[in-house]
Amino acid sequence: MASLLERMTEDMKAAMKARDNARVQALRLLVSAVKNKRIELGREPTDEDVVAVLQSEAKRRRDAAEQYEKGGRPELAEKERAELTLIQSYLPEPLSEEEVVRLVDEAIEATGAASPSDLGKVMGRIMPKLKGRFDGARAKDLVLARLRGD
Repeated sequence: MASLLERMTEDMKAAMKARDNARVQALRLLVSAVKNKRIELGREPTDEDVVAVLQSEAKRRRDAAEQYEKGGRPELAEKERAELTLIQSYLPEPLSEEEVVRLVDEAIEATGAASPSDLGKVMGRIMPKLKGRFDGARAKDLVLARLRGD
């Protein structure tokens, strides 16, 4: 199976042939960000490294779209959202809140966590499973709610 970077490069070539300039531009930025990560790491990035870059780029697009909306620039916000949709197509399938609650309950049971002071034990157990698939801050809120008995 092709790596994420190879897939993005192939998609960029296809977009060039289709003369889809907006998609080409967005993919060039993503490929460039991954290549910068390669330089930073001093080695070829793994798919996990590429996912981390894509998550960072996705967050950047979400924040920019929000700022453009606040600034009265809906056309720029829409461009950012379109790029965000493209980025999300390369990210792993997100987990539903119900799936995360199930993982939290399993982690609480496995660690014997009983109070909010045990947050670190539970988070340490679930975060590797959530990485790239669910928001860590939201997961923390779910863990705390479960530990408090909410």
